Amino acid sequence: MTPRIHIITGHFGSGKTEFSINLALYLKDLYPKVSVVDLDIINMYFRIREQKDFLESQGISVIASSVDAPNLDIPALDPGILTPLQDSQSQVILDVGGNPSGARALGRYRNILNTQKVEHLLVVNANRPETQKVEDVIGFMKNIEGRSTIPVTGLVNSTHMLKNTSIEDVLRGEALLKEVSKETGLSVKYTAVFENIVDECPDELKERLFPIHLYFRNEWMV
Repeated sequence: MTPRIHIITGHFGSGKTEFSINLALYLKDLYPKVSVVDLDIINMYFRIREQKDFLESQGISVIASSVDAPNLDIPALDPGILTPLQDSQSQVILDVGGNPSGARALGRYRNILNTQKVEHLLVVNANRPETQKVEDVIGFMKNIEGRSTIPVTGLVNSTHMLKNTSIEDVLRGEALLKEVSKETGLSVKYTAVFENIVDECPDELKERLFPIHLYFRNEWMV
């Protein structure tokens, strides 16, 4: 059975929210109903809710804080989150806070999630100091799993240096996650690559290559 609910977790700076937006747009081409749930109640920067108008213009439902103040960091979750979770016809992306404490928000929906086919993807940026070593990635993953109570089912290589990202960065992430995969048995489901370097990727990555368009970073940002 194809997963209907996609949980996206990852360390601060991993690129998980950009990945979540791009995944939502990808799924919208395949399914009539797609919802994105902003469960990031930890980080006040680069949150899904800031792209609410754009995503809704693409036919994607966005559910975030129950307080209609997108620039405030208020940990109030909209009870409407239950609607897409319980709708068997809706694809749902849960963008979860970027540390183990943020993953606690999933616990509130454990009873529903445990009855659904769920995909829990850990987004990893090998250039982040907290996730540069195999043991660090696995340790972070175990903490996320412990707080969320939802096992990670797959890995996403999102190794980048923002606008300065090179193919060498991508390959460094591939090497790291290859070792993580050996240790955990989890596969690398996606290699998230910025659009400008997709053509530089080796053929062995093409099957899981996932082009990323930046929606949060303006041209003047690095």
